[in-house]
Amino acid sequence: MGPKMQTIDEQGRGDLLRILGVGFGIAVTVGGTVGVGILRTPGLVAEQIPNLWTIVLIWVLGGFYALFGTISVVELGTMLPAAGGWYVYARRAFGNYGGFTVGWIDWIAQSTALAFLSTAIGEFAIALFPKIPGGIRFVAIGTLVFFAAVHWIGLRSSSWTQDTTSLLKGIALFGFVVVCFLHGRSDPVFSLEDGPMISKGLLPMMVVIVVALQSVIVTYDGWYSAIYFTEEDQDPARNLPRSAIGGVLCIMGIYVLVNCALLYALPLSELAGSKLPAAEAAQKIFGGEGRRIITALSLLSLLSVINAVLLVATRILFAMSRDGLFFSKAANVSPSGTPTAAMLLTAGSGVALVSLGTFETLIAIASFFFVAVYISGFLALFVLRKREPDLPRPFRVWGYPWPTLVALVGSCAFLVASVFSDTRNSVYALLLIAASYPIFLVMTHKRR
Repeated sequence: MGPKMQTIDEQGRGDLLRILGVGFGIAVTVGGTVGVGILRTPGLVAEQIPNLWTIVLIWVLGGFYALFGTISVVELGTMLPAAGGWYVYARRAFGNYGGFTVGWIDWIAQSTALAFLSTAIGEFAIALFPKIPGGIRFVAIGTLVFFAAVHWIGLRSSSWTQDTTSLLKGIALFGFVVVCFLHGRSDPVFSLEDGPMISKGLLPMMVVIVVALQSVIVTYDGWYSAIYFTEEDQDPARNLPRSAIGGVLCIMGIYVLVNCALLYALPLSELAGSKLPAAEAAQKIFGGEGRRIITALSLLSLLSVINAVLLVATRILFAMSRDGLFFSKAANVSPSGTPTAAMLLTAGSGVALVSLGTFETLIAIASFFFVAVYISGFLALFVLRKREPDLPRPFRVWGYPWPTLVALVGSCAFLVASVFSDTRNSVYALLLIAASYPIFLVMTHKRR
């Protein structure tokens, strides 16, 4: 199937451009997932589980959780190849309000992530270049404005940016892994210290593993990124399974390699509890310049994430608006393939959150929102399998229903653990979900 020609409907709305392929799908999956988390989280996991092989196993298990979720959502994405991702599946399975709620919390979480990511970029930039005028907030807002300009130019510009930044990040991380293995130890023999397995009984061990998996699952967040762009893919039935599954396997490989490199470069006692173990490993190898190198790597890793998040959040708002569940103007698409109003609203919300400095609570509940969205998708798959069995399904979940059921149970366990470990922010999350109903009534009333 060739690229879709741009058309304009009677309301002046253009179509999304159908120009994306497997390469972009992998780039947005890897680029939207692999960030600073993999440079920080290994220390938290090692603190919970001071055992070499169990640490590696936890990261592999997190990868299988993402893989099971991916093959579940790929069935939905190839069956309903429309922009908007999770919102599209929830609306089909649960109606307009169900879809609106999922789209609402997904967009809030993604927009909050924009504020957090741009602020982190500001922090890393100031750490590298302290004399940048305006400070962290100036750099954060400037970053959002820059990416908004890239997206304003068009889909070709934003997709090329995603491809390039994801590739550069992958090269940099691979280089870090290679350097750790080449120079991380002075010992002539490759030997890794191994702490004892947890021996306080089955229940305490399971609790510790679940807590460690929480951190790992958050680090894997973004595995679903390719599903938002099926309407812009030249052949989603063929390309989405390749890009989404291939992307998750790449992420799993990256995460396991980085953990092995850190375990090789640092004694387990130093890795455990380290807030930024990658910096400590680099400092051992490069001396005083080590932290600057990891700061630069952290900054680079965030560029592809922030570009991917802006792409994703824009498609959520566009899809909701096109279906009459948000402002109609946000459904407009420029001739170059960008939903400009939806993009400006999304970028503007990020700028507002950075300017006001009010996103700390929101970012604390973002992981709750993300997992709640996963659950909606897994439930939608079960509902649509039963209610609409004759819908064309170019891809079917391998071993259905077990992979989807495992992903669903894991997601529910994560939410339960979140409620007990962070009750206050969980209550805030539930209140924001409840707030979707009056907003839904206002939006749908205006369109009647």
